[in-house]
Amino acid sequence: MADLIRARANARLPPEVNRIIYVKNLPFKITAEEMYDIFGKYGAIRQIRMGNTPATVGKAFVIYEDIYDAKNAVDHLSGFNVCGRYIIVLYHQPGRMSKKQVDMKKKEENLAALKKKYGV
Repeated sequence: MADLIRARANARLPPEVNRIIYVKNLPFKITAEEMYDIFGKYGAIRQIRMGNTPATVGKAFVIYEDIYDAKNAVDHLSGFNVCGRYIIVLYHQPGRMSKKQVDMKKKEENLAALKKKYGV
């Protein structure tokens, strides 16, 4: 056990690795219990947040207690078949998420301006 702790302390992880993973292409009918069964095999989970709107259904965030457990889950579960769907498991990147929201706001503003210009 002490060797494992020492190995983890000396391991260098890529900068994108963190405790929060983003899961896409989940079956729409998957339950929280099933999510805990699938992702809990790789370590202690702090929280699972599942999408509940039409735009976010089939997506979830899984937050692990330990960064190494999250890395292990991403390494093993990306491409895993759940109810006939191959799930996509990525590290959460807050910078990319906020950029997408800003881009979406710009697109909405441009669309509103075009609608006003052409009287739609």
